[in-house]
Amino acid sequence: MASTFGQLFRITTWGESHGGGVGVVVDGCPPRLKLSEADIQPDLDRRRPGQSKIVSPRKESDTVQILSGTFEGKTLGTPICLWVKNTDARPEAYAEMKAKFRPSHADFTCFAKYGIRNWQGGGRASARETVGRVAAGAIAKKILRERFGVETLAYVKQVQKIIADVNPDQVKFRDVESNIIRCPDRKTAEKMIRLVEKMRKAGDTVGGVVEGIARGVPAGWGEPVFDKLEADLAKAMLSLPASKAFEIGSGFGGILLTGRQHNDPFRARRGKVFTTTNFSGGIQGGISNGQTIFFRVAFKPVATVMHPQDTVDVHFHNTTLKGRGRHDPCVLPRAVPMVEAMTALVLVDHALRQQAQCG
Repeated sequence: MASTFGQLFRITTWGESHGGGVGVVVDGCPPRLKLSEADIQPDLDRRRPGQSKIVSPRKESDTVQILSGTFEGKTLGTPICLWVKNTDARPEAYAEMKAKFRPSHADFTCFAKYGIRNWQGGGRASARETVGRVAAGAIAKKILRERFGVETLAYVKQVQKIIADVNPDQVKFRDVESNIIRCPDRKTAEKMIRLVEKMRKAGDTVGGVVEGIARGVPAGWGEPVFDKLEADLAKAMLSLPASKAFEIGSGFGGILLTGRQHNDPFRARRGKVFTTTNFSGGIQGGISNGQTIFFRVAFKPVATVMHPQDTVDVHFHNTTLKGRGRHDPCVLPRAVPMVEAMTALVLVDHALRQQAQCG
């Protein structure tokens, strides 16, 4: 099972949803970076369950421990191991899933592939695996911020048909964190929250779109052909639980424009090159052009709903299954730090590759 991501800055996540804990090993982090649990915990707090009325009520503090890779508060350049203990697992809520496959989950496909599966909370297929990604992403964000002047940010752009009017160049972190849905457009956020609450009370779920941005990325990161920057971002985002689609810049909407309308004209001022529009989303030919990188990730409605649904059991007999346990009515608020983390992991890897190749 592939659990490693990245080339020079590599992460390997480990652990299961209802096991003893989850975590990550970070390899390739530069030495002498000041690092403590306090640098990592804030992002884990934004990802953890139980943080508001519109997310899973599972109570996990998600307190991180650094087990290796630092000395006297600085990184050594050796592998960094981060661990978060599971404290509120309730496997009894999944007892019925031992013999039945949950619709639209990884239960059946994992069984078809491996001939065995962890039915307690989904095991590795659970979104709890992303604890390790977010922890590693916090380190990547710190490197990008302190050594390259790059900021990564994400926010909820859309919940079902409710769409926020947000300018990627102007959105601020404090606006994203000003409400529990993590949408910087406060009036739209209120509508989104009401919809998610309605779905939760009805035992149903809803999906939407998270927009990710990276500001301050210099021109030149990324590579042509197979390791295009947008291709690595797409893989990163589509590896997240419940993600179903990715688009960057104008995305699918770009097909409505002509070439003349869609091209981003170059200009120069005081020795710096910029574009007057940004339909490219900050990447051209697989390489960053110095403009703000922005993209969108679509997340499906959570697969677990509190209503009976048709399914089959492990003997391939037709049956029904009603969702149980503690689940999010909408993944979007907790997906925001996940998108930020994966963005940072891709960018820091390409930043180190650029240094190694071009100095």
